[in-house]
Amino acid sequence: MRIAALILALLLAFASLAASAPPGAGQDIILGMSAAFSGPTRGLGIELHRGAQAYFSQINAAGGVHGRHIVLRALDDRYSPGPAIENTITLAGQDDVFALFGLVGTPTTTRVLPLLRHYRDKDLYLLFPLTGAEPLRGPPYGQWVFNLRASYFDETHWLVDNFIRQGHQRIAVFHQADAFGRGGWDGVRKALAEYGLRISSEATYQRGASFSSDMQAQVDILKQRDPDAVITIGTSEACAAFIRDARESGLEVPIATLSFANAEHMLLLLLSAGAERSSDLTRDLICSQVVPSYEDLSLPAVVEFRKAMDALAKQPKDPLIPDDYSPSRYSSVAFEGYLNAKLVVECLSRMGPDPSPKLLPSTMESLSALDLGIGETVSFGPDKHQAMSTVFFSTVDQGHLVPLNGFGRWSK
Repeated sequence: MRIAALILALLLAFASLAASAPPGAGQDIILGMSAAFSGPTRGLGIELHRGAQAYFSQINAAGGVHGRHIVLRALDDRYSPGPAIENTITLAGQDDVFALFGLVGTPTTTRVLPLLRHYRDKDLYLLFPLTGAEPLRGPPYGQWVFNLRASYFDETHWLVDNFIRQGHQRIAVFHQADAFGRGGWDGVRKALAEYGLRISSEATYQRGASFSSDMQAQVDILKQRDPDAVITIGTSEACAAFIRDARESGLEVPIATLSFANAEHMLLLLLSAGAERSSDLTRDLICSQVVPSYEDLSLPAVVEFRKAMDALAKQPKDPLIPDDYSPSRYSSVAFEGYLNAKLVVECLSRMGPDPSPKLLPSTMESLSALDLGIGETVSFGPDKHQAMSTVFFSTVDQGHLVPLNGFGRWSK
C-alpha cells in the first residue's frame, strides 16, 4: 500500500512537469537508467553503466547517430523498489527520456513495470534491463520491454540439464527471499520436474546481505539432505558468503551461480578470503553467464569491447563511481552493457535522422539475424522481445574466470 501511495503522489507531483515536446526531442537522445550505484550490489549498476558508456562514448566521439549524441542519465536506486519507482517517474516525467535503458534487478524492475503502462501515451519503453525475470517477458507488460539477455528460466534450465547429464540428481537451491530468488527457484523446480525430480533442499537469505553475513545456518539446512550440487540465486556478496561457509563446512559439491551474481566481484571476495584462510574457496565453482567470455578473442565484439574499456579507463573518473570502488578492467556485466548499447545504436541508426519513441517497437521487431560479433545472431519479432536464449558457463582456473565448455569433470 505504501508503494502504491508513493507512486500516486509522485505521478501527481510530476504531472505538471510533463513537456509538450515529444520524448527525446532535441539534439541529444537521452536514455534513462535506474540502478544500484551504492550498496552491496553497486558493482552491477556501475559495471553495466561503464560498458554502455564505453560504446556510447565512441559513437559520440564519431559524431553520434545521425548527428545526435546519446546521453545516458543514470540515477541510484540502491537496489531498492521505492527509489527505483521514484527514479523512473523522474526520468519519464521530468527528464522526458527517449527510453529507459539498463535497469538492474528483479525486485526493482518488476515494480517499475506498471509505470510503462501509465506512460503508454508517451511511448515509454524499457530497453535491455539486467534481469532474467519472467514478468518482463510476457503479458501484461512484456509489450513495453525488449530484452537482449537470456532469462533466468534459460539459465536454470541449462544448469539443471548439465548437472543431470553428469549424474547429479540431488540438487539444492540457495536463493534470495524475494521475486528474484523465487523466480530462479521456480526455474530450477520446473527444470527438475522435466526429469521427474524435485529440489532436494532449499535455504533463503534476506536481500541486502553482505559478504560478512553468516550463512552457516543456510549451509546446515542444505547439508541435511546430502545434495550433490547446489544452485545459488543471489547477489555476489551473498553467494560468496554462502560459498565460503559451505566450503569451510566441508560441503564439497559443485556450486553454481546465475549471471546476476557478478562473477568477477564474487571471485575477488573468495580469493581474498581464501588467501586469509590458506584455502581455495573457488574450487568446483560454475558461473552461468548471458554473454560470451570477454577472454574469447576470436569474437570481434570481444576485441572491440576490450579496446573500448581500455579507452574509457583513460577518461576522467565518472562521478557515479564511489572513491572506494575499484572498477574491473573487463567484466561480463560491462560486456553486457556494451552489447546493450551496441543494439541501441543499431536501432537508432535504422530510425533515420528523426528518431521517435513511437518507432521503437516496429524498429526493434524488425531486427532479424543481426550480427553483434558474438558468434551468433540475435533477433526480435512481434511476439519475440527476447533476442537471446543462449547460456554460457565459466569456472575458475588459477584465480581467473575461464570459459567452461562442459560439465564432464563433475561426472559421477
